[in-house]
Amino acid sequence: MGRIGLLVPSSNTTVETEFYRALPPGVTLHTARLYLTQIAPEAILEMVADLERQSRNLASADVDVIVLAATAPSLLKGLGYDRELIGKIEAATGKRATTTSTALIEALSHLGVGRVVLGAAYDDEVNAIAKSFLEANGIEVLAAHGLGLVDNLVVGRLEAQTAYDLGRRIDRPDAEAVVLACTNWKTMEVIERLERELRKPVVSTTQASLWAALRIIGRVESVPGYGRLLGDLTAPSKATQFA
Repeated sequence: MGRIGLLVPSSNTTVETEFYRALPPGVTLHTARLYLTQIAPEAILEMVADLERQSRNLASADVDVIVLAATAPSLLKGLGYDRELIGKIEAATGKRATTTSTALIEALSHLGVGRVVLGAAYDDEVNAIAKSFLEANGIEVLAAHGLGLVDNLVVGRLEAQTAYDLGRRIDRPDAEAVVLACTNWKTMEVIERLERELRKPVVSTTQASLWAALRIIGRVESVPGYGRLLGDLTAPSKATQFA
């Protein structure tokens, strides 16, 4: 058994659905919302102002972990900002916590990945912030491409095919993995297809968030159907094993 608490941008219509589909038996999901409609730096800063109050609301459900399931809001201020937010959540609740950005860095390390291409739903400004965050954490970003979107509701209405198409388009031979960023962008259903065709790991921010949450609550059984990362939560899995 286990309870995952999810802090979700209010206009996000995707991440809860993708979590529900992949949760192993006995693990339940409980959510609170932080107001956000535009994926823009000013709006993101306003969103996290309510972080501690909504975290306490989740803690009252006796969740085992709280995940800030939002990519851009957890990396906005660069290196260490994700850890700062984790500290605020844990201090306010007494619960273990993580963020999507933290989970992404940990997932790439788990896979032994140091060079990636980045695909995201964001515009150039937010995409550049995401690229800088990855590079500050020791990940070389060979290329970064976004869909140019700011309205978060529009992102949530995109089909998963858009993630597949961008993943195929941005891949290059020297990339060890493809990263797909934005928890409101449907990605989970195309990960395994991309991995088979590209013959390398594909890590989405929703997939990494679920992976990290399950590991924190001690669930390490395989979650099939959503790529290498969730396929084996136990031992490190090197990217070169696809070769």
